[in-house]
Amino acid sequence: MILPIVAYGHPVLKKLGAEIDKKYPKLDELIANMFETMYSAKGVGLAAPQVGVSVRLFIVDAAPFADDEDKKKTDEFLKTFKKVFINAQIIEETGKEWEFNEGCLSIPKVREDIDRKPHIRIQYYDENFNFFDEKYKGLAARIIQHEYDHIDGILFTDRMNPLRKRLLKRKLNDISKGKVEVDYKMKFPLKK
Repeated sequence: MILPIVAYGHPVLKKLGAEIDKKYPKLDELIANMFETMYSAKGVGLAAPQVGVSVRLFIVDAAPFADDEDKKKTDEFLKTFKKVFINAQIIEETGKEWEFNEGCLSIPKVREDIDRKPHIRIQYYDENFNFFDEKYKGLAARIIQHEYDHIDGILFTDRMNPLRKRLLKRKLNDISKGKVEVDYKMKFPLKK
């Protein structure tokens, strides 16, 4: 089932997600619905808070990035980079920060250059509650960092230059009010 994606300004996007365990009700259904929702919205990642559920769960499928990028070895990895992250903890972020133009399904029609470190180490559980301690780099790391921010109540706009964010204030307020055209299901916190 395709779920509505909550828009900028909704309080759930600023909450710290709660950890969950194997007994979390209808977890398989939530994960399946999140993948269906993400694909419907043409995203490469989606966090549970973006569908109104304040838990430490996010999903990624980087295949669309592999299709867009120049053909490199990393593209083969991105084509198959599809994962579920539960109770994730980024252990370290290393390297020289690099800028990349990010967007977010909760903040449609807004894209900004965001600086992030290129290498991460992350610990998490998959959908079967198998534990992983892995390292990622480049676009894979960036997708994880973006989605990880969501489960910590951080939006990519929080990482923007304050002046740039002030310049976008009206556009962000319009998104909260539903004054934006999107081709996927959304829930706007201030829509009348």
